[in-house]
Amino acid sequence: MGNQCCRPEQEEDDCSVRPRNFKFPRWRSDDPIAEEELTRMRDEFWDTEPHYGGDRVIWDALRAASEADLGTAKVILESAGVIVASEDMTICYDERGSKYELPKYVLSDPSNLIRSKGSSRQQLQEQQQQIELAAAAVPSAAETMVR
Repeated sequence: MGNQCCRPEQEEDDCSVRPRNFKFPRWRSDDPIAEEELTRMRDEFWDTEPHYGGDRVIWDALRAASEADLGTAKVILESAGVIVASEDMTICYDERGSKYELPKYVLSDPSNLIRSKGSSRQQLQEQQQQIELAAAAVPSAAETMVR
């Protein structure tokens, strides 16, 4: 018996198509939350997730997917055999029917996140690009000796 919706062999069932249609949740915390606090909460969840049951490999896939962009997350979850049962990825199942519940705060940032200066992902990527461009513009030691 059990939850038949979450068995991958039932192609006609609505649940089997959902992994392709999920998106990361949009949410707002009750009180504005600092980026450092959100990071601490996420670390605490992932450190304690083995106590929730389920397969360690699936938990690792869920974590990797939660930290990836949406396209990559979908590939990771499909490869691991994870069935996303909710449109916001907060409820998932593995192929054996084990349930995995993820809090929204591990999947996306709240709309009222208090960002630290210079720590946004985009700013970090821009800084990395500037460093790479600067490194490419500086001639190597071998080139300098040839001149």
